[in-house]
Amino acid sequence: MINLLPPDYKENILYARRNRTLFNWAIAMVVSLLILAAVIASGYLLLNNSMRTQSAQTEAARQHLKEEKIDETKGQLEEISSNTKLILQVLSREILFSKLLKQLGASLPAGTTLQSIQIDKVQGGITLKALAKDVESATQIQVNLSDPNNKIFQKADIESINCNPASKSVYDCTVQLRALFAKDNPYVYISTTAKPVGGGQ
Repeated sequence: MINLLPPDYKENILYARRNRTLFNWAIAMVVSLLILAAVIASGYLLLNNSMRTQSAQTEAARQHLKEEKIDETKGQLEEISSNTKLILQVLSREILFSKLLKQLGASLPAGTTLQSIQIDKVQGGITLKALAKDVESATQIQVNLSDPNNKIFQKADIESINCNPASKSVYDCTVQLRALFAKDNPYVYISTTAKPVGGGQ
């Protein structure tokens, strides 16, 4: 086939096709850029929202831990303060403790011996553990400690008596007593009438 179109017209057709192709590519690039911008904006919004949520959770957790730490520290300080007051009261009158032990030893009947003393509170009573040769000697401890002439205890009660005849020890029985200090006790290391540390005048 013989092309009889003028050269100028053929050249215009060629450039028109090239321009259309470039225009299509330009539109595709613009659409791609718009899609990319939308994706980046969405990602930024999601990331920003996630960071704010995480920050709020972290702050809430920090505040919670702070409050718990304050309560824990407050409890420890109160316990330390209570123990300090007890220690100060004990140390301020510890010289009388030896007198109390001496009087307790003198009050125990024959065939018995003092094993231990447990002081539950600063004022009030104590728990005594003693060893005895037999049940009679064990019960006599309660009688002797309750005697007002000893000026130690207001009363003494037996909490338990355990005897083991098969024991090879000299003392077959163990007795536990709970005793309440007598008022104005001259032997007790903490007087029941003493004012607590930090008390009024």
